[in-house]
Amino acid sequence: MEIVELRPDHWEEVRTIYLHGITTKQATFQTDAPCWEDWDKGHLSALRYIAIIDGIVAGWAALSPVSSRCVYAGVAEVSVYIHEGYRGKGVGKALLQKLITESETSDIWTLQSGIFPENLASIALHEKMGFRTIGYREKVAKMDGIWRDTMLMERRSKITGQD
Repeated sequence: MEIVELRPDHWEEVRTIYLHGITTKQATFQTDAPCWEDWDKGHLSALRYIAIIDGIVAGWAALSPVSSRCVYAGVAEVSVYIHEGYRGKGVGKALLQKLITESETSDIWTLQSGIFPENLASIALHEKMGFRTIGYREKVAKMDGIWRDTMLMERRSKITGQD
């Protein structure tokens, strides 16, 4: 497995993986993947990666700012999506580890994830990588007319943001 920076020419494969995640109804409230330009604007440009296995994009991970306010510049939200044929093979762990390592060298002191409580695999992955549950957002948004809850998980850096 090779972890490389996500570039615009990877977008179609990344978008396909994102769409598969959307169809599970366990990964996001989104109902469609945006165009490249919109996705690009919503994610930090320096912290986005893909995992490649045998020439195939097996997953992707990226960070989004949680706020435009400068005091939150060191806080980012994690997105990790794995190709359905590569789930359970360590791809998510490798991508999340890359995000953690690189975010800490980029002065990001807090990573957070909003995860559906039914997504046990994602919760387990985040816990394995040092995230902890800091909240439960009850009926935060509707999906298909049904209120859904999310768990808010966070990982604080032990390297940056310690002053």
